[in-house]
Amino acid sequence: MTPVISLAVSDSESRILTLVPPTEPTGGDLGPIEQGLADVVTLQRRRQARMSAQDEESFFIDTLSEYQWARDAAGLAPRSIDLLVKPVIELCDFYGTVPWQLTPREVDKYFAGPGKRARSTMRQKINHIDAYFAFLEQRYAHEIMMRFGASVESPIDPFNRPRHRGDFGLRIPPSQMAMAEFFARWRERLPFARKYAVACRDYVMTKIAYISGVRAAELCGVTIGDVHWENGQWGRFVVHGKGARGSGPRPREAYLFQEGRELLWWYIEEIRGEFGDDAEHPRAPLWPSERKPKAVAALNFPIAPALGAPAFRRLLHNAAADYLTGPVTDLFPHLLRHACATHNYERGMSLWEVQRVLGHEWATTTVRYMATAHADPEHANLAASSRAAQRLVMDKGNLR
Repeated sequence: MTPVISLAVSDSESRILTLVPPTEPTGGDLGPIEQGLADVVTLQRRRQARMSAQDEESFFIDTLSEYQWARDAAGLAPRSIDLLVKPVIELCDFYGTVPWQLTPREVDKYFAGPGKRARSTMRQKINHIDAYFAFLEQRYAHEIMMRFGASVESPIDPFNRPRHRGDFGLRIPPSQMAMAEFFARWRERLPFARKYAVACRDYVMTKIAYISGVRAAELCGVTIGDVHWENGQWGRFVVHGKGARGSGPRPREAYLFQEGRELLWWYIEEIRGEFGDDAEHPRAPLWPSERKPKAVAALNFPIAPALGAPAFRRLLHNAAADYLTGPVTDLFPHLLRHACATHNYERGMSLWEVQRVLGHEWATTTVRYMATAHADPEHANLAASSRAAQRLVMDKGNLR
């Protein structure tokens, strides 16, 4: 008769374990097991059998939380942190599994089928998944192997790892002459506009976007208190720019230059007060909307809501249809940014100076904005030779 004993597995429950006689082999190739070792082996097998899918899922959620904490400690913005884990949850929910059970083939099938989106979106999601697996391999690989018997290996292998293939396309802005004629025609029609203050706001906003090269979302968020007339030679204004590597918006100074300063001063002095709110409030938007939602109007705020980026895109599209002529017949905010970079470079700004105007961290990003710039290498070579000759003349007395 097989001996039976009762062992306490935990504080709250007990299990009946069958001890195997010392002469009987068990576990395939384990061979004869000593009686004192039999209960240990049986306990390990029962413990693994009790480990449910809920335990694995709970552990998965714990790793997600710690990954978010780590990225928060690194200084990433809350929205960026949220976007980091969404693709991981999306993929695991689709297959009903945990990340360390995913295979490259499953990733391929998902992003080639139900998860297929625009190239840039898929590239971003796959990179986020790969970054999460790098975190797992660094901090949890050993624990996952010991607890669940699974090795942590990223399902993003060399074959499905995304590569940027230049799908951003080539944006060709209007020429300097076309932009000058565009603003001249628009300015001539301002006195005949049905809503004069709104027409002047749209005109000034568009020209400031072209002069400063700021993005639509950055420009729409500027307030009266963000304009600093005393900074620099012609004044500057603060925008919350796009952060690098997912770090969230970063404030930076945008440039007005002489033309922008004169235009913005006229707008604030003559036009901004026509929108019916407190135009001197430091948090009042520089570009207010003429329409107030009923909920906002009922609260009787001292400042009007700001014009949104979608509305700015629409007004720019309508203005291009009315006043822009030439090979390029449409405008959108980012094309104004390309025009700012291209035209400033053609007028003699260096690459580093254009990079400062656009607020780029890397010069390689700025170069893509000037793909259509008409540079003259021969003229640049002659100018460089002239500068070298002048330095030799100036340093002649110092030569030994």
